[in-house]
Amino acid sequence: MAKGQFRMLRSATVGIDAVEAETRHSFARHTHDQFGIGLIYQGAQKSLSGRGMVEAGAGDMISVNPGEVHDGAPIGDAGRSWRMLYLDPSVVAAAAEDISQGRSSEGEFSTPAFRDAGAAHQFHALFAAITAPVAPDEAIRREELLLLLFGSLLVTGRVPRTESPAAVASARTMIDDDPTVAITLADLAAEARLSRFQLVRHFAKAIGLTPHAYIIQRRIELARRLIGKGAPLAEAAFAAGFADQSHMTRVFVSKYGLSPGAYAEAIK
Repeated sequence: MAKGQFRMLRSATVGIDAVEAETRHSFARHTHDQFGIGLIYQGAQKSLSGRGMVEAGAGDMISVNPGEVHDGAPIGDAGRSWRMLYLDPSVVAAAAEDISQGRSSEGEFSTPAFRDAGAAHQFHALFAAITAPVAPDEAIRREELLLLLFGSLLVTGRVPRTESPAAVASARTMIDDDPTVAITLADLAAEARLSRFQLVRHFAKAIGLTPHAYIIQRRIELARRLIGKGAPLAEAAFAAGFADQSHMTRVFVSKYGLSPGAYAEAIK
């Protein structure tokens, strides 16, 4: 794979996306609406995670939970390469319920970067199985590999979280209800009963993104889901609240590392 390239591979499992990359690209702060688990194969990177700044190098596992604000930049000039699996929350909920023997469908990855040779081996096998040509008799093997990996990495049960202040939560809910609406900072401030300055400051502290950045994040997540359902790119851009397809494409590439067209082609 050429340097600077991101590639989304065909996945044999519904609800799981497989991505590989070799790049010097630096990601701005963003979130995913999926769980992510991966392995760095070459180079190293540093990233702000939901648990502070972390570094990861070749052989290290990396993970992210839905909604966790994070970024990523290479350490050194050589860039880094990794493989990632992104899993819909429903896939993880089903695994958590199995692993906890029905006690909970809640689960999360507790460590954003760590070294575990056994887990790395399991991940390599799972990634290979998910990206192999579809074969009916391999479905059970993919399920086994996923449950074995998650059994050692996923923390099940309701994990205590630091709740956002009520004022910020109300503004966030206003965005979540319909991120495509042309909303103003004054609208959000009025909803939160804060000044515009107070809103920006408290929102960024609680969420990790400014209100504008959060709106764009929610819109690109919506666009990705629409494209995943087969919507033409221009229609997805309009329905997700972007000014045009070019704007959506720029944001998509900056967040996910590949173009909307490449994503659409990979999931056909």
